[in-house]
Amino acid sequence: MKQIIILLLIANFQLQAQRILSERQRAEVVDSILEDRFNNLLPKLMDDTGFDMWILISREYNEDPVLKTMLPATWLNARRRTILVFYRNKEKNTIEKLAVARYNFGKNIVSAWNKEKEPNQWKRLIQIIEERNPDSIGLNYSDFFNICDGLVKTDYEAFMSYLPKQYESKVKSAEQLAIGWIETRTDTEMVIYNQLVDITHDIIAEAFSENVITAGITTTTDVEWWMRDKVTALGLETWFHPTVDVQRTAEELGNHLYAFSNRPEDMVILPGDLLHCDFGITYLRLNTDCQELAYVLKPNETKPPKYLVDALKDGNRVQDIFTNNFETGKTGNQVLKQSLEQGKSETLRPAIYTHPLGTYGHSSGTTLGMWDSQGGVPVTGDYPLHENTVYAIELNTTVTIPAWKRDIRIMLEEAGFWGKDGFRYVNGRQTKLLTIPRVKEHQGN
Repeated sequence: MKQIIILLLIANFQLQAQRILSERQRAEVVDSILEDRFNNLLPKLMDDTGFDMWILISREYNEDPVLKTMLPATWLNARRRTILVFYRNKEKNTIEKLAVARYNFGKNIVSAWNKEKEPNQWKRLIQIIEERNPDSIGLNYSDFFNICDGLVKTDYEAFMSYLPKQYESKVKSAEQLAIGWIETRTDTEMVIYNQLVDITHDIIAEAFSENVITAGITTTTDVEWWMRDKVTALGLETWFHPTVDVQRTAEELGNHLYAFSNRPEDMVILPGDLLHCDFGITYLRLNTDCQELAYVLKPNETKPPKYLVDALKDGNRVQDIFTNNFETGKTGNQVLKQSLEQGKSETLRPAIYTHPLGTYGHSSGTTLGMWDSQGGVPVTGDYPLHENTVYAIELNTTVTIPAWKRDIRIMLEEAGFWGKDGFRYVNGRQTKLLTIPRVKEHQGN
């Protein structure tokens, strides 16, 4: 019955892309997804990575990033010291979910600590370990994957000081398990994800329209703050401040940092400008990340110039080359190398800097280039592609525009899903430039 209710909520969500669920409805969806992930996804991840026990330790306001994704919908933070223990008995095909804490961890994880019986929280944790005698104990520490490095020094030292000697050799980094938990999306999450990206696209389309932009008056900074206000008005959040930048005939092409940190603020948007934005929202514990382009029509223009239309086609071609090289088991560095070589063989000038996307904007998983590491990324770029994962397909291609006597950069970013049936965009991609204002066909302008 609960699953039916959740599906009905999602169906209602689909009918009205910007109809945002109430907080109570969101909580129902979040807790239902967590229940599914704990009971159906986690056992498989533990089997695949060889762990029969996973221990996560956090304190209030200093949460392990992985534990934070497990918080019940009504918990905004951990409480006191929160310790979670997951024990997988593969022979019995069971998964135990225990909280060594004073409270049940929502409805999905029950409290396994009676302070009146055992006042010492660490000793109770050791009792749980000894009762189950695991073969392999995973802790969240990692040299290279920041989200998987959530166990703080003091908690690690305290845990190891209580752990009996015979278990010390069983303690290992849970890096692979933590990455799997963070990067893997369920079927229900992917239904929701489509709507998140749709909302993102709708906000960009409105921002890049005459509803927001008056050429000669509105500035890039005005549009950025409009996007922030729009998200807030919908009851959502952005996970980074939006950026809007301009490329035009009178300016030279800046470096890759231009669109993100070196661009001038409060640039007045003018007819003939090529606008670019970088924008993402957070909703139902998932994140979007999107870059799109718009052209500001000059008087008597009814469409963008052909050279900009063709430039966007070059950007789409780089996307196609890149995503056609996706293959389960390939590393990010392999996909990057193949894609750059193929793009250059077609006389394109691509740069690829794609990252995992999901419960975090810059998430854990396969790294496929960085703007300043086009030769590959050590360690994180050597991590292989797994199925049921989402990526921000972020890249650009440099295009020479003779009419402007300069190069421009076509910067694009869209959420893409890699699964058993191959690659697909979560909610489509931009293949036509937005125009400001929209063309009014009945008036011929």
